[in-house]
Amino acid sequence: MTDGPRIAIDAMGGDIGPATIIAGAAAARRKDKALHFYLFGDESLIAPELARHQSLADAVTVHHTTESIASTEKPSQAIRRARTTSMGMAINAVKDGRADAALSAGNTGALMAIAKLALRTMPGIDRPALAALLPTLGDHDLVMLDLGANTECDAQNLVQFAVMGAAYARTVLEIDQPRVKLLNIGTEELKGTGELKEAAAMLREASYLPMRFDGFTEGDQLSRGEVDVVVTDGFSGNIALKTAEGTARFVTDLLRRAFTSSLRSKAGFALSKPALHMLKVHLDPNNHNGAVFLGLNGLVVKSHGSATPKGFANAIKVAASMVRNDITRKIGDDLDEFRAHAFNGEIGGGENAAKPVHGEGEAA
Repeated sequence: MTDGPRIAIDAMGGDIGPATIIAGAAAARRKDKALHFYLFGDESLIAPELARHQSLADAVTVHHTTESIASTEKPSQAIRRARTTSMGMAINAVKDGRADAALSAGNTGALMAIAKLALRTMPGIDRPALAALLPTLGDHDLVMLDLGANTECDAQNLVQFAVMGAAYARTVLEIDQPRVKLLNIGTEELKGTGELKEAAAMLREASYLPMRFDGFTEGDQLSRGEVDVVVTDGFSGNIALKTAEGTARFVTDLLRRAFTSSLRSKAGFALSKPALHMLKVHLDPNNHNGAVFLGLNGLVVKSHGSATPKGFANAIKVAASMVRNDITRKIGDDLDEFRAHAFNGEIGGGENAAKPVHGEGEAA
């Protein structure tokens, strides 16, 4: 056993299967000897893969179950049988204090539903949000949330997302005062929905928080490196994320087609290989794998369902970093500060700004 981060892994989740997941765990363990893993899944499938990776011999505890959540399963169905599935058992390990974080490459909707029911939301958080890192032209990645957990959000939700996103950026990007913006259809103050305008007004008055609110940003500016945290509702965020990923694949495929179109192009490809390799590394989603559900009383990380061992190892690294930096406490401290000012009447922005805090797991 180790005193390092204890990661509960759904070994059956996603398209990648136990082989890729265990290879990713082995790669992560080679870089971080303090890690310990609890693997939940079919032992008959897990054991042969563990035998291939001696570095995991003293770093893994296997919990057997033959049940798993299918990618097509509805969240309501997944919740009903969560306790006996690999995903539900991994999350319950966090709830019971046996693990510090849960990690799955499985069904996103089911993962959110099971995690929210088991772990409940933090005091002061109405809805958890899905946050991830996106590549930029700047010196570091961009934190964006929500990426699909909540299709509709009010101003209070967006403010809470901003607080959580800023704490995440301070932890992962190591920025003392992250630059925070709201995703909008324009940068002018008069543009956008009423919820966006109200959230912007509340964030402008929250200058005491460890963040710098810089107003609105548009979708075409996400990759410029001029903002650290972008906040939006899950509907818009998921569309923006999928559009960015699709554009990255389009550029890569277009370059590949152009460089194979003629002998001269192939010669140009040979000369351009170093630059193209850098482009590939920068756009590779495996280098940015590991989205985090923020706002829960426990850490849950979502991996791409099609991640490589390298990508899954990166998701483990994200989970371990969240544990070591005590991200839940940081979010809680910032929320306490925000609520203290709101209840003292120091923050405007409408009737939602200073509404009573919902208790743990209470409906918004």
